[in-house]
Amino acid sequence: MMQPAAGLDTQAIQELEFRFTSGLYRKRPVSIVRGQGARLWDAEGREYVDCIAGHGAANVGHCHPDVVAAIQAQAARLTLCPESLPNDQRGMLQERLVGVAPPGIERVFLCNSGTEANEAAIKFARVATGRTGIVAAMRSFHGRTMGALSATWEPKYREPFEPLVPGFRHVPFNNLAALESIVDDSTAAVLLEAVQGESGVRPGTAEYLQGAEALCRERGAMFVLDEVQTGFGRTGRMWAGDHCDLQPDLVSIAKSLGGGLPMGGVLIGERVAALPSGSHGCTFGGNPLAAASALAGLDVLEREGLAERAAKLGAHAMERLRAEALPRVREVRGLGLMIGVELDEKVDPLLQALLENGVLALPAGPKVLRLLPPLVIAEAELDRALDVVIRLLREPSA
Repeated sequence: MMQPAAGLDTQAIQELEFRFTSGLYRKRPVSIVRGQGARLWDAEGREYVDCIAGHGAANVGHCHPDVVAAIQAQAARLTLCPESLPNDQRGMLQERLVGVAPPGIERVFLCNSGTEANEAAIKFARVATGRTGIVAAMRSFHGRTMGALSATWEPKYREPFEPLVPGFRHVPFNNLAALESIVDDSTAAVLLEAVQGESGVRPGTAEYLQGAEALCRERGAMFVLDEVQTGFGRTGRMWAGDHCDLQPDLVSIAKSLGGGLPMGGVLIGERVAALPSGSHGCTFGGNPLAAASALAGLDVLEREGLAERAAKLGAHAMERLRAEALPRVREVRGLGLMIGVELDEKVDPLLQALLENGVLALPAGPKVLRLLPPLVIAEAELDRALDVVIRLLREPSA
């Protein structure tokens, strides 16, 4: 019988994964076996400041005791209950989400991931309008299944799987005139990120986002906001759209929604007509275990003021990075604790050097360092990570 992974060393874990993995992921030379708050430990006991946060899914940190307790209690009670059978945890979560949602949100669909959420939002927009066209932005990322991938712009993700779903068009981000030229009476939805994450942490301007919303109202399209990475306090407000008072018709959510467990969803606004029964579904969507974890995570988010914390610490981090004379850096940009550092060189060597110095971080395109720490990160932990980033960027490039 195979021993549990926690008993394996780094080499054994990596050999195990490389033997059986799909091969779809580029593996880093580290094996993570434990986490707490904003820190992770590898199989040899080395500690890392986590600025990945599960690709932005660990806003409340790793193994928060309240979330762990909620999962343990619910796991002993009931883990699976389809939505055809009402459940207390699911119902309470749906009520809670409507309560913290942007104005005008009335209902919730629950699923398992951000890609699923965007697939559902696309379908809901088509049903609600009777139209088929979807307009998205260049440099967008909305997922990798066929509908969500059709909305995603990056050619390297799209081209191996073409032909994709018809009816999708892309226009430049932050260019309202381009959007106005393409949205017409065939457009079911305009699908946008308030901050483009995967393409380099690029915030949308208030003028652009508010203009997109107004354009959708004027021309009868649904305004769909992808808050998969930006939601739940990441940008310093509950929703990134709150920075410019957006009232989207549909909001796709996921990542930190589940408190660390897989969960996605769509917040459904008042302009979206009642969806036909059976027109969409999800076996594990809103399962009681993930719902209990999500409720506990929302409690932590609100009680510990994590959105406000993200605003404060994000401003601190960007101020420190911008104050340094770092000739290899073109621009520091972001919102809250969603920070992009654009370099004049490939980012991969820097990511490897950070790992070797106890900091885990992400790319956002080939030349952007992305920092997405858990929102519970202590200021001292954040400064420890920033010290390493700054020191490495002061050195000549390899």
